[in-house]
Amino acid sequence: MSSRENILAKIAQNQPQWSELPDISVLGSEGFEVVSKFKEVLGGIGGQVIEIESYKEIVAFIKDNFNENQRIITTITELSHVANKYWQDDDPHRLANVEFAVIEGHFGVAENGSIWVTEDLMGQRVAPFIAQYLGIILKINEILPTMHQAYQRIADADYGFGTFIAGPSKTADIEQSLVLGAHGARGLTVFLMK
Repeated sequence: MSSRENILAKIAQNQPQWSELPDISVLGSEGFEVVSKFKEVLGGIGGQVIEIESYKEIVAFIKDNFNENQRIITTITELSHVANKYWQDDDPHRLANVEFAVIEGHFGVAENGSIWVTEDLMGQRVAPFIAQYLGIILKINEILPTMHQAYQRIADADYGFGTFIAGPSKTADIEQSLVLGAHGARGLTVFLMK
C-alpha cells in the first residue's frame, strides 16, 4: 500500500459520528417588525429608505436631487420621462458616466438590509455597480426576516446572475480611511412602495 493510500485509509477510518443538521426553521421567527428592522439596518450601513405610494414620488426625488445634464437610467417604464430607459443594449463601457440608476428588487432582507436583484431586473449586470448612485424600488410587503428565508426563496429559482445589494459600496484600509463607492454605487436609496 502506498503512503497516499495509507493516509486515505486512516482518514476513512477516523470519520466523526454522523449527526443530522439542526432544524433552523425557527430562525426568523423572533417576532421583530421586518419593515422597521430593514429601515434601521439599511440606515445603519449608509443607505436611505423612502416610503412611497407611487412613481410620482420617485420622479420628484430625481428632479430634486439631480439636474437634467446628469445621466439617469432606469428599467422602469413609469420613469422613462425623467430617465433613459433605452440603454440596455449599450456597450457596458458607455455606462461609465451614469449618475443615477433606478431598478427594481425582488425582495429585501431585514436582518442585513440587503435586496435580492437578478439580471433580468438590472438591465445589464454592470448597471447597479457602475452608477454613482443607485435607487432600488422594493415592495414593502416583500421584506423577509433573515437570510435563511432569503436563501430558501431563491433555492430553486431560475436566474443567470443575481446578487444581494446592501447599502452603498464601501471599503476601509488599515489606516481606517473609509472610501464610499469603491466597488459600486456611492449611495443607495431604497424606495419602499406601499
